[in-house]
Amino acid sequence: MTRSAPPAGPRVDVRGWLGGIRLSGFMVIMLGLVVLAAFVLVPTLGTYIDQRQQIAALEASVELTQDEVDALERQREQWRDPAYITTQARERLYYVTPGEVVYLVVDDLDATEVPREEAVVSDTLEQADGDWMTQLARSVIEAGLASTAAAPLTIGVPDEPMPSATEPR
Repeated sequence: MTRSAPPAGPRVDVRGWLGGIRLSGFMVIMLGLVVLAAFVLVPTLGTYIDQRQQIAALEASVELTQDEVDALERQREQWRDPAYITTQARERLYYVTPGEVVYLVVDDLDATEVPREEAVVSDTLEQADGDWMTQLARSVIEAGLASTAAAPLTIGVPDEPMPSATEPR
C-alpha cells in the first residue's frame, strides 16, 4: 500500500507574515506595561478573592450566632413568664399546688406483657441444647418482630445440670 501525499495547497510564508508586523517603541512600552500590570494585579486579585471568601464565611458565622442569640433571648423571655415556669415545674419536677392530688402511673403494662423475673446465673457450666448461631439468629428475629416492651423469657431449666468441662466423666 502506498500512501498518497496530502493535496498541496497554497503555502504560507511565515517570514512574510512576521515581516509584516512592525513594532514601534510605543507598542513595546504598552505591551510591557500590560505584562507588568498582569504581574502586579494577579496576586492582588487572588488576595481580593480570598478576602471575599473569608468575609462571606464570617458573615455566615455571624448570622448563625445571631440566630442562636435570638433563640436564647426567646427562651429567656419564656422563662420570665410565670405560667411557663409553673408548667415546666409540673412537667419536669412533678410539682403540684397545695391540695392537688396527682396520680403517676408507674407500671402501665398488661400482666401478659410484664417480663418475668430473670433466672439466677449459676456458677456451673452447662452444655447448650442447640447451635448457638441458630439461637442467636432466632433471638434477633424475635426481638425485631416483638410488639411488647420485653418478651417473656422462655428459657427451659434442665432437670439436672450437665457436667462441667473441668469435672471428670
